Amino acid sequence: MQTVFVTGANGFVGAYVVKALLERNYFVVASGRGKNGPEYNHPNLRYRALDFTDKEMTATVFYDVRPNVVVHCGAMSKPDDCELNKAAAVLTNVAGTRNLLDEAGKLKAHFIFLSTDFVFSGEGEGMYKEDDERSPVNYYGQTKVLAENEVMNYVFDWAIVRTVLVYGKSLGEKESFIEMVVRSAKQQKALKIFNDQLRTPTYVADLAGGIERVIAKKATGIFHLSGKDPITVYQAACNAVTLNNLDASFISPITEGDLPAPARRPKITGFYLDKAKRELSYNPVSFADGLQKTFELNASS
Repeated sequence: MQTVFVTGANGFVGAYVVKALLERNYFVVASGRGKNGPEYNHPNLRYRALDFTDKEMTATVFYDVRPNVVVHCGAMSKPDDCELNKAAAVLTNVAGTRNLLDEAGKLKAHFIFLSTDFVFSGEGEGMYKEDDERSPVNYYGQTKVLAENEVMNYVFDWAIVRTVLVYGKSLGEKESFIEMVVRSAKQQKALKIFNDQLRTPTYVADLAGGIERVIAKKATGIFHLSGKDPITVYQAACNAVTLNNLDASFISPITEGDLPAPARRPKITGFYLDKAKRELSYNPVSFADGLQKTFELNASS
């Protein structure tokens, strides 16, 4: 039985990765900064508190756990926070990744790194393949490019999984973007959401399942795992609200120029999925069906 070490296991995506791996009979060591991990009662699950920016602590944990596979989901992932605290962003996203790679290399572990559409500029057509040029427009994206470069220099098996605007039902306390929008609509709370940014939103269970297939197939290289339906962030929010029979008039469409933020966002960052479909048999649900699953309604398929 393979031992898989998952960072960021208390986060939105990390919790789903842990769940997907346990369902497929891996032995999982979940890790996060907190003292307690995902609330699963499972014989194949262990939890280790870890600040992976601490090189000595990382070395100690890896010496004890000795994983065959590392799935690195942990990150400083809010673009505005990264823009306002660049030192912390580099420490977490770049130096922390390097610490994990150093220890994984001692064990010749398969290293899987979760990355982002924000490594791209979002200019022009904006639909990206794995080998397209990276040109981030904010500091978060820059740190993820630097971290990807570290992964690409790893001398053993590695994979980079990029994804886009992940949504779904949270397994913990942290809401997904879509859940936040619906909660705000229930409270009749006004929201301003960008209508000039197009994404291919990713249903979180599809992403977690795709990562499991990377492990199962011992796949290497870069993979784009996202949804298949291009949609603006504003329209995605409206679709979620109306699906729940709520009033979408509380959501106002805006452009980036209407609401300046510390970090720029790329305009269009959808993904082509041909490689993932071909090599991983990746087949994401439609955005409509993903919303149905998120809110536990009857999906059309």
